[in-house]
Formats: sequence, C-alpha cells, structure tokens
Amino acid sequence: MEPIGSIGEGKNVLVRSIGEAAAQVRGRRLQLRLSQDQLAQRAGVSRKWVYEFEAGKPHAELGHLVRVLDALDLQLDVSPRSASSESAQGAVDLDTILERHRDG
Repeated sequence: MEPIGSIGEGKNVLVRSIGEAAAQVRGRRLQLRLSQDQLAQRAGVSRKWVYEFEAGKPHAELGHLVRVLDALDLQLDVSPRSASSESAQGAVDLDTILERHRDG
C-alpha cells in the first residue's frame, strides 16, 4: 500500500486536515477512474458518506476512512514528527529560514 497522499507520484504528503485528506481521497479515486458509488461499494460504506467526506465534512468516522483508504490502496501513517521528516514531507521550518537569513 502507498502512504496517503502518494497518489502515483511516489512521495508522501503531510495531511493536516479533513479537507486535505478528502482532496487526496478524491484525487486517488479519480486516478483509479472509480465513481463515488464504486468506491463506496469497495470500501463497505455508503455513497453518501463518500460524497460528504470528499466535500470536506468536518467529522468523519475513522473506521470508514481506514476502509476507504484501503480500498484505494493508500495507508494512514501515524509516526512521530521530526525536523527531517517534516522537511522531507515539504513542510517549511521558518525558524531555520530566518536564522539562515540573519547569518548571511
């Protein structure tokens, strides 16, 4: 399985909100040419749940999300944050940038 957000590009994406997770799920679903109904059937959830999740519904049952990710061959990676993993994920460390700017 690919980590959530890797959607065919071979890189992880740090997801910080339901909206960002919803965008990744929708993108992967479209990449696989699945309708919301087909994804719902594969994941064992309702089409309404898929529709509402992709629309950014602020509350999503974790069990449903895990089943949808599995149906899309994505995975949820829960790991401790570290400076190196955040920069590898595309996060920006403003303190480091400011320090470099001050130094010269």
